[in-house]
Amino acid sequence: MPLWGTGSSARAAAEGSAGGGGDGARTSSGGGGGAAVIRSLLPTRRRLRLDPSAKLFFPYEPGKQVRSAVRIKNISKSHVAFKFQTTAPKSCFMRPPGGILAPGESIIATVFKFVEHPENNEKPLDQKCKVKFKIVSLKVKGPMEYVPELFDEQKDQVTVEQILRVVFLDAECQSPQMDKLKRQLAEAEAALEARKKPPEDTGPRIVGEGLVIDEWKERRERYLARQQIEGVDSV
Repeated sequence: MPLWGTGSSARAAAEGSAGGGGDGARTSSGGGGGAAVIRSLLPTRRRLRLDPSAKLFFPYEPGKQVRSAVRIKNISKSHVAFKFQTTAPKSCFMRPPGGILAPGESIIATVFKFVEHPENNEKPLDQKCKVKFKIVSLKVKGPMEYVPELFDEQKDQVTVEQILRVVFLDAECQSPQMDKLKRQLAEAEAALEARKKPPEDTGPRIVGEGLVIDEWKERRERYLARQQIEGVDSV
């Protein structure tokens, strides 16, 4: 199954290298094309740190949907948008599928995958999974609402952070990887529940169209109303 395209900069690099030395020199002297080739050859500066960094661990349970987890942290000095991609979108998805992280902010994402039954009498944990996962990033100007179209509008600025490989774990055996996975999944569930709760209202209560109700004022108004009623009765 083919992986994703690597963007216009990679294509420019391939064309520049295929053209030979002389053509490459002429392209560089031309301006923009040479700059794109040079940028593509430089090592990519990462904006995100992933944990696990290169693998996604899943419990091996054929015929079931299983979960993995990955921590994504913004290690840059700017706000960064990230997006999850996979070669099997019908059987795999990530929650959340994308978002925007402030500098130093991190999030634990949950990855869901349906595990197929083994083929050709393969041993369960020996079968190779062809599904790949990819995390891409994009530098943004500041806090904003995340929309997937951000990556379509600025394709040249998108960076491939990591391509993650699937590793199956024996669900019935304890291992450091399985213990860590359970901790991360529990943390991801707790974070999801926290996001569902409405923010605590520590300010004054607001009723109707901007009317601020003060408890002391409310009691005083009731007291004055009772005094008026008692005064009318006495008359």
